[in-house]
This record gives sequence, C-alpha cells and structure tokens, in this order.
Amino acid sequence: MTDQLDLTFAALADPTRRAMLVRLANGPATVNELAAPFAMSQPAISRHIKVLEAAGLVSRSKLAQKRPVQINAGPMADAVGWLEQYRRFWGESYARLDTLLEQLQCHAAAAGDGKN
Repeated sequence: MTDQLDLTFAALADPTRRAMLVRLANGPATVNELAAPFAMSQPAISRHIKVLEAAGLVSRSKLAQKRPVQINAGPMADAVGWLEQYRRFWGESYARLDTLLEQLQCHAAAAGDGKN
C-alpha cells in the first residue's frame, strides 16, 4: 500500500496531471483532448499520462484507432483514506485546544471577577 501511495502522491504533485484528472472526471478523453488546454509538446503530455497510468490513476482502452484515457478512482480512494487518518488527528487536536482555551477563558473571567 505504501508504494501505491507514493506513486499516487507523486502523480498528484504535478498541476498538469491534476488538471488532467479533473478533465477525466467528466468522462474519458483522447490524448489530444487532454493536451488541448496545455502549451506543451505531445511527448510531454504522453509522459504525464504515463505517470498517471503507472500510479493506476488512469487507464487506456482500445476503441478503433483511438485509445481513450479514463480515470480510475481506486488509488485516489486509498489516498483519501490515508489522509482521513490525519484529518481525524487534527480534528481531535483542535477540539482539545478549544477545550483548553475555554478553560483558560473561564479561569481568566473568574480571576477578573475576584478583583472587582
């Protein structure tokens, strides 16, 4: 699982590849359709797609002479599950901090009442 997460996060680290995944969330696309919004060479686009394929985030099917690219959600779901652990951790940490701040505010308010 760790190797797969490494591949997924490495693939997601590039804004061009993230933009491609956003496009593919709307449905399969040809390489030319994926390349259209970017000012880069066809070989550069192909390298980006190969990185996404190696991470398992996309696949290509054969449809006549075209090879449409489609998104695969599995690796992304694994990454979200991994990140969820940390979201829970930070949520619990913030809840403890909120409790501490409330206690400090109550203590300060009580100390202030004693001075009057």
